Amino acid sequence: MTAMMKNYLHFTAGDRLLFQTWHPNSSGAIAGACIGLVLVSLLERWLSATRAELESYWHQRTLALTSHDASEEKCCEDDTASEKSGLAAGRKIARSVPPFIAAHDVSRGTIYAVQALLGYILMLAAMTFEAAYVISIILALGIGEILFGRMNRRNALH
Repeated sequence: MTAMMKNYLHFTAGDRLLFQTWHPNSSGAIAGACIGLVLVSLLERWLSATRAELESYWHQRTLALTSHDASEEKCCEDDTASEKSGLAAGRKIARSVPPFIAAHDVSRGTIYAVQALLGYILMLAAMTFEAAYVISIILALGIGEILFGRMNRRNALH
């Protein structure tokens, strides 16, 4: 016989958590699940802050790479500048989108995919309506933001 999920916040044991075989039935098992959800929540906030740090690094690295390329082009343009006339010879067109750099963009996509996976895990846990899970997730996300949120702000200030 299948048990029906409660569609309201409750503190009763027995709801499935993520997998069909994962049924925290005792208060100890629910506490263990809450600890696991706290760790997932903290990992998600840390990953978000790490991604922001890497975005800053990748931006600086891209600027360094493109400015190096631009100086080489400028050197070559100086040789042919006498052949060109008017403003077109000295004008440099700015890029609106940074160039594709596999090391940056594949890493960015992988980190984002893992971050999305963690977000969905937390969402599915909250959708059980087990109040202990919801409280654990919300508190851990807040603590994670306290611990790691300033990393995101520092990049916004620069």
